[in-house]
Amino acid sequence: MINVLFSTDDNDWADYQDPLREAFEAAGLDVALSRDHGADQTDYIIFTPKGPVADFTPFTRCKAVLGLWAGVENIVTNTTLTQPLARMVDEGLTRGMIEWVVGHTMRHHLDLDRHLRTTDPEWDPVMPPLAADRPVTILGLGALGAACGQALAHLGFPVTGWSRSQKDIADLRCLSGDSGLSEALATAQILVLLLPLTDQTESILNAETLDLLPQGAIVLNPGRGALIDDDALLAALDTGQIGHATLDVFREEPLPVDNPYWHDPKVTVTPHIASTTRPKTAAKVIAENIRRGEAGEPFLHLVDRAAGY
Repeated sequence: MINVLFSTDDNDWADYQDPLREAFEAAGLDVALSRDHGADQTDYIIFTPKGPVADFTPFTRCKAVLGLWAGVENIVTNTTLTQPLARMVDEGLTRGMIEWVVGHTMRHHLDLDRHLRTTDPEWDPVMPPLAADRPVTILGLGALGAACGQALAHLGFPVTGWSRSQKDIADLRCLSGDSGLSEALATAQILVLLLPLTDQTESILNAETLDLLPQGAIVLNPGRGALIDDDALLAALDTGQIGHATLDVFREEPLPVDNPYWHDPKVTVTPHIASTTRPKTAAKVIAENIRRGEAGEPFLHLVDRAAGY
């Protein structure tokens, strides 16, 4: 019997318990899934920061902590965590992110807002460019950034991707380092932020980097709210340096009603819905990692503690 502790909140428990049990059975795993296994009985922890476990020291028998979220900034610096930590890389989460990024890229590329705002009978035949003439840059080339970049490239957009370390990804121009960041921003008519949040990436979009973008550039942020210096972005929107910002994530969530983003006509707020972990597909990822742990095989999607993701 494999004892798996589910450490997250009531809503997740309601959503995940049946898909997890089905996935364990399909994988041939004999699992006791519970929210109250004792620390000395727990073999694996399914984790989000919403759950009760914050001190991992007592879990001496635990073979791995398996996150349900793609982001790990809320746990990776926890000094009590010595067990292997896996983040969630899930087909449903990836597909959801691709759809959000492609949808909002196409919205701004085709200037759909111009037509949605039209109430007067004014014939306004402004022709958008073809995708081939609209460069897109994605900051962050992990699983989500690479998948979104390739989806946009397949639609005809010239896509540049930037990451801290050099990558080689089909259909994308891949850049890295400080000079690569400047080059990636210089042509970005549409900029997508999909970086992990680390000390190095916090406020990576600031007054200096915003000025490197072409005037009127569009900013899409489905990644992490703290990637953006909010005051700098609002100032760039006010001057017209940035034409519009579509933001799904924020430093404080829910976004307070008095936050200026709500009231800026050049900002679209979506309430952290760009993508989420899907219980049916995520459960299969969790089951596969537990199968691997029991078979002595390497875990999938292990977090690099030094890098922070």
